[in-house]
This record gives sequence, structure tokens and C-alpha cells, in this order.
Amino acid sequence: MVRTGILNPQINSLLSRVRHTNTLLITDRGFPYSPTIETVDLSLVDDIPRVLDVLRAIRLNFTIGRIVMAEEFCPHNSPSVVSEFAEAMSGIEVQFEPHVEFKKRVPLVIGLIRTGDTIQYANMVLESS
Repeated sequence: MVRTGILNPQINSLLSRVRHTNTLLITDRGFPYSPTIETVDLSLVDDIPRVLDVLRAIRLNFTIGRIVMAEEFCPHNSPSVVSEFAEAMSGIEVQFEPHVEFKKRVPLVIGLIRTGDTIQYANMVLESS
């Protein structure tokens, strides 16, 4: 029985299949469903869990080389939210691009983890290093 780290067997399985430069997507509650992408749905109620909860949990066992987010994230959120995200992503290269371009990355991900997050444009593509 797993006693520490990620307890969710679907997330453990997904993380173990991500290889060098593969990508994984963590999304908010409203991200469109795609039947072709393996999805682990953790959403419970609004903001439980949040994108940053998942990011912080998987950073303990997953090497992230780069995070890609929509450039709309910063102007659509408060400075305190932007700061909290910056702190959680500390030490990782972060790239911002237009949301239209961000969505083009979605079909290439190994899998998607859906949260209950309500923060606008909180979605992030994690590239393994």
C-alpha cells in the first residue's frame, strides 16, 4: 500500500508513463473534455482541488523542465494569485503564449488532470525534463 506521495493510482500510472520532453496538462474545472486524451478528474467542488494543489503534489516525484500557460493568465487575475502561482512554479522555466496557441498543445499531451479550480486561465502544460 502506498503510504506517502501521490495516493491516486490513476495519477501514479499517468506520471510513470511520461518520458523526457513529454507533456502533461493540469486544468481548471471548465476545460473542454476530449475523448482522445486520458483524463484523471479530481474535481470535487469549486476550487477543490486547485491547479496549484496538484502541481505542488506532483513536483515531489516529477521533474518539470518547463511550464506553458496562457498569457491571458496574468492580466485576468489579481497580483496575489499571479504571485502565488509564481511561487509554486519557482525554479521552473515558465513560458506564456496566447490561449489560442496554448490550446494547440492539448492534443499532444500524455494525459490531463482536471481540478475544481475556478481561477481564469490557470491551466498549465508541464513538460518533463
